[in-house]
Amino acid sequence: MATTAGQGWAQLRQQARSLESQTEASLQTYSQFSTQTAIPPKPTEEEKNAEAKVQELLDKRESVIAQLGRLLDSEATLTSSALKQNNLALLRDKLSDQRRDLARLRTTLREARDRANLLGSVRDDISAYRAANPAAAEAEYMLDERARVDRSHDAADSVLSQAYAVQDSFALQRESLASINRRITLAASQVPGINTLIGRISAKKRRDGIIMGSFIAVCFLVFWFFT
Repeated sequence: MATTAGQGWAQLRQQARSLESQTEASLQTYSQFSTQTAIPPKPTEEEKNAEAKVQELLDKRESVIAQLGRLLDSEATLTSSALKQNNLALLRDKLSDQRRDLARLRTTLREARDRANLLGSVRDDISAYRAANPAAAEAEYMLDERARVDRSHDAADSVLSQAYAVQDSFALQRESLASINRRITLAASQVPGINTLIGRISAKKRRDGIIMGSFIAVCFLVFWFFT
């Protein structure tokens, strides 16, 4: 009797695990309808079939799990098995999780359709109003154009403000550099002999410039006479 019960348990558990895998795959297929960029206003036949398939698998699993529970309750040897009770609890938990997944997907699709239908209704109302009131439609168009022009002006003003800020920053930097130069010149004038040294360096630079310029002029004249 225990052997027969054990075989019945193994078969039912295997059936429950198979249905669980099928449910997972069917949920994945059904979830694809909730990720579409444009969800149709009403469920398609394909979507209805996918939803019905998931619901059918969940109901079958609930029936199989119920049979497993009755089997554990009817056999003392099975009831004493903590491992089998743990397996049954896991099967029930997984079934509850997938029922929640199905409910979540249904809610997501329903809310997406509600939003799409609301937006479509608003667009239809606006179109109907514009068709019935062409003057108001023209005024609305002009207001939209004015708003776009204002936004363009705001963008231009922002660019100009940034340019003025950069210009002010450059002016401030020039003033800072001029102030530093004045301080360096003042400090140099207060050091004995520094002005004489600076003058000698400047004179040497001028002399070197004159020599280099004369040399280049002579080379140019020689080149010009001998060519």
